Amino acid sequence: MKIVVIGGTGLIGSKLVNKLREHGHEAVPASPNTGVNTLTGEGLAEVLQGASVVVDVSNSPSFDEAIAMNFFTTATRNLLQYEKAAGVKHHVALSVVGTDRLAETKPSDAEKTIRGYFRAKLAQEKLIAESSIPFSIVHATQFFEFVKSIADAASDGTTVRLAPVLIQPMAADDVAAAVGRVAVGAPANGIVEVGGPQQFRLDEFVLEGLRARNDPRTVIADPAAGYFGVEVDERALVPGKDARLGETRFKTWLSQSAKPLAPSAENTVATSR
Repeated sequence: MKIVVIGGTGLIGSKLVNKLREHGHEAVPASPNTGVNTLTGEGLAEVLQGASVVVDVSNSPSFDEAIAMNFFTTATRNLLQYEKAAGVKHHVALSVVGTDRLAETKPSDAEKTIRGYFRAKLAQEKLIAESSIPFSIVHATQFFEFVKSIADAASDGTTVRLAPVLIQPMAADDVAAAVGRVAVGAPANGIVEVGGPQQFRLDEFVLEGLRARNDPRTVIADPAAGYFGVEVDERALVPGKDARLGETRFKTWLSQSAKPLAPSAENTVATSR
């Protein structure tokens, strides 16, 4: 079948396109780089012609609530409008385990950014659920690939403070595989949760990731530190008991992917997939 992958040139999207093609599908990457802009609608009519499934793995360029809300709601409205006109039978969107829990409380100024991002994701999910197009929303846990970004966001000099709550991260390859299986299956008309095969304490997960890269920062378990500065409870970052689990274990991924940090490497915070 023809499957259009919105955000198909990014981390998850590029892996998903390759996996779908390996299984014989016509997977078409769609992004501004390929002439498709979901914010303006440019290229959507053309790329969706003949498509059976649309998978949206695109992401906001910022955690800022106003930017994220505009991105997710505008892009999703445009997608659903053009999908309906094209006769698309299944809309799949990638979201985050714990979105509802992370968005539900009133933020302080310090928490405004990340909570606002999750409120924007909830708005996206609501638009999808209220559409007439059959849908599946995939809630994935954090990716192994962002372990350094979590550390960077929680760093004060050479000290990293993180809440010792549970997390069940997964490899981006497994995320792409899970999204692909959902895309070629029947619409769930609801949420499908996916996660990694192991649970960690957040501080222990980050410490293991940093040590594999010879990063000398000290990681401290601090219940008040939260996750990207947001207070989280014990199970806010882990999926439920019926989640579909990936196969790649963290140590295996580290042995294949982790490289020591260069002395001049700058810390950056990933804000998109």
